[in-house]
Amino acid sequence: LFPLQSQLSQALNGLSDRAKEAKEFLVQLRNMVQQIQENSVEFEACLVAQCDALIDALNRRKAQLLSRVNKEHEHKLKVVRDQISHCTVKLRQTTGLMEYCLEVIKENDPSGFLQISDALIRRVHMTEDQWGKGTLTPRMTTDFDLNLDNAPLLQSIHQLDFVQMKVSSPVPAPPILQLEECCTHNNSATLSWKQPPLSTVQVEGYILELDDGNGGQFREVYVGKETMCTVDGLHFNSTYSARVKAFNKSGVSPYSKTLVLQTSEDTQSEEQTLPFPVPLERSQLRRMSPFSSTLNLQPSFSGRSYFELRSSAHQLSLHSSLQSLNSAVAWFSFDPSSAHADIIFSNDNLTVTCNSYDDRVVLGKTGFSKGLHYWELSIDRYDNHPDPAFGVARIDVLKDAMLGKDDKAWAMYVDNNRSWFMHNNSHTNRTEGGITKGATVGVLLDLTRRTLTFSINEDQQGPVAFENLEGLFFPAVSLNRNVQVRL
Repeated sequence: LFPLQSQLSQALNGLSDRAKEAKEFLVQLRNMVQQIQENSVEFEACLVAQCDALIDALNRRKAQLLSRVNKEHEHKLKVVRDQISHCTVKLRQTTGLMEYCLEVIKENDPSGFLQISDALIRRVHMTEDQWGKGTLTPRMTTDFDLNLDNAPLLQSIHQLDFVQMKVSSPVPAPPILQLEECCTHNNSATLSWKQPPLSTVQVEGYILELDDGNGGQFREVYVGKETMCTVDGLHFNSTYSARVKAFNKSGVSPYSKTLVLQTSEDTQSEEQTLPFPVPLERSQLRRMSPFSSTLNLQPSFSGRSYFELRSSAHQLSLHSSLQSLNSAVAWFSFDPSSAHADIIFSNDNLTVTCNSYDDRVVLGKTGFSKGLHYWELSIDRYDNHPDPAFGVARIDVLKDAMLGKDDKAWAMYVDNNRSWFMHNNSHTNRTEGGITKGATVGVLLDLTRRTLTFSINEDQQGPVAFENLEGLFFPAVSLNRNVQVRL
């Protein structure tokens, strides 16, 4: 009996080992299910981003092609209208001469007829010669001599497919965040990372993720080969968590350690010199942080320091908004990195002009997604009555057209006599009152009420310009070489 018991015990031990291995295998399979789900979400997000980038590029190209069609349209109309005007004048002269000749033929005095007949005959022949060959031929065809060849692009779209990645090397190791190079400034955060020193695995790129500043879900903010990234447009006085992972053809690495970053907040630090002049009536409100360069508006602020609107209802609204404001407000300058190449910067990027006769766009360095924000622009040069535009825009706004021509900008453009509001190439609310050299244009972005309001020389210009604004907005200006403005 004892040998049989021992044999059964040994068999059970073997079976127990197999059961343990099966449990571990089930854990591995469940982990694979979770990993497949995570990879699927990540892959879908990457696919959507790539397709959206193609759609955006196609929309930009469509806008460029439509602009060419509009130019051809205007050219054809001008040629035909000029020919109509010229032909109308000649026809009126010819008809008048014919009527005069008919009256002369009716003349009963032979001597009088003989005196003017030769001259009239020559004039009739000259007028007839003016209607010579080509005069009654249209100078312009009605057809548009433009042909869009979209076949290659359609073929490329139909051929758009996945390329199977072959596993040829292990996945990368988790990147290491370089804490000494990571920092925040205003509502921007700069992250820096590197591969582990002894890692020999090839890396094709990195994926940087941030949460929503409120402990929410992580989202991708950068995908590329660089090992440093600055993220703009974050909320002020918020705590963000950041992490990064590497990828190659074999797959994606685990995440780095999570780094917690704090954007600029109101601090009670000693006075420092502002980077540009501030009116005396505002200087006592300044409390600068040496790290974040922020401005604190005290609750006792009377509400007049920015500008005094002549509309009493709106003045009370502005007063109450500023009275309740108790958060950090960033100084900002114009941003050379995102501006059109024709923009010229000076005065520590606080003054801009342009070397082109066409309108070009420049943005501010700081984007806003909540709170109350006001800035002013002084017109330092204004020649030949151009129409610069002022307002806010998305980061991907068109840079080679007047602000407000696309759906990424909300603006007021103004000449020496009047102004208009413009968004998505729609012009509204023509208002009398323009700008000259020395004028001041004010922009009030109230993201609590989700409105945008403009002023000229401290007087509100027109009604509330835009409502229901939501998202991330950058201060923006468009101008040509006839204008110079100072922030």
